[in-house]
Amino acid sequence: MNSSDETPNPTPGEPYLGAPTVAAGAAPAAPPAWNGALEQLARDFLRERRSERRWRIFFRLAWLLVVLLIAVAAIGARNHVASPSGPHTALIELRGEIAVDAEASAENLIAGLKSAFEDAGAQAVVLRINSPGGSPVQSGIVHDEILRLKELHGKKVYAVVEESCASGAYYIAVAADEIYADKASIVGSIGVLMDGFGAAAAMEKLGIERRLLTAGEHKGIGDPFTPMSDSHRAYLKAMLDQIHQQFIAVVKQGRGERLKETPETFSGLFWNGEQALDLGLVDQLGSLDYVAREVIKAEEVIDYTPKENVAERLAKRFGASIGAGAMRALREFAPMR
Repeated sequence: MNSSDETPNPTPGEPYLGAPTVAAGAAPAAPPAWNGALEQLARDFLRERRSERRWRIFFRLAWLLVVLLIAVAAIGARNHVASPSGPHTALIELRGEIAVDAEASAENLIAGLKSAFEDAGAQAVVLRINSPGGSPVQSGIVHDEILRLKELHGKKVYAVVEESCASGAYYIAVAADEIYADKASIVGSIGVLMDGFGAAAAMEKLGIERRLLTAGEHKGIGDPFTPMSDSHRAYLKAMLDQIHQQFIAVVKQGRGERLKETPETFSGLFWNGEQALDLGLVDQLGSLDYVAREVIKAEEVIDYTPKENVAERLAKRFGASIGAGAMRALREFAPMR
């Protein structure tokens, strides 16, 4: 054979290391072992993908179940009040700042008050107070609702002061038939304030120009970066004085002849429980247990205060992410085979 392009024919029975001859235009055939390996690899890949998808759907459905359980627990806990075995003292907790979005908002407190008054087993209602005050509007709403519920249901209300009952909290407390406090409690602060700051002088020193545009002569009243005029100061002071007079009228109406008024009673000062007793701001010294046992004669205390439970806190904290996972699970559940 003279041509180097020709493939030599092996001698029968001798080893041959050259490439096998392939007919022109024909694709080389894969060895049978390779075909089996590729098929096995494809089957393993599909099996793994199916398993991965099943687990993903499983976890998302599990999150959906968690959401449903949290929702059921939250609703059940909110609507559940421990059922007493007999006559009892109904308790409403007033804690912290009195404000719209706070735990001691008018909405929350009134919801608890209504439940307490409507329970036939509740012999009386006790407001246990530990609050520095807050919104005069929220305080006024609760005060007026207590008076309405007392008249409607014919039940007495007792206020029991723990650490403090100041300002708006005392506004609410005077709606009670009697007020009890510890000798070291803080009581009073019958006054109104409006706080803020003024940075006009500092801006002038720094060379900063305040550009405030208003439609209305007094629209910018109280702006901290603009010097307060005498007319604006007088207007705000008159408004505070009017709210203060409303507060004073409520205290006088609630305490009546028990109040021993002095020049400082409505000055915004506060006193300890023992001093408050001398001034007629409270009726006696005593705790919740004392009032329930000795005054109401119903020692069992049932708490009617609406509270945010653990389930609700978890729902708020994780609700967005859990909800997203649940929706993905629902979307993928339909085409699942």
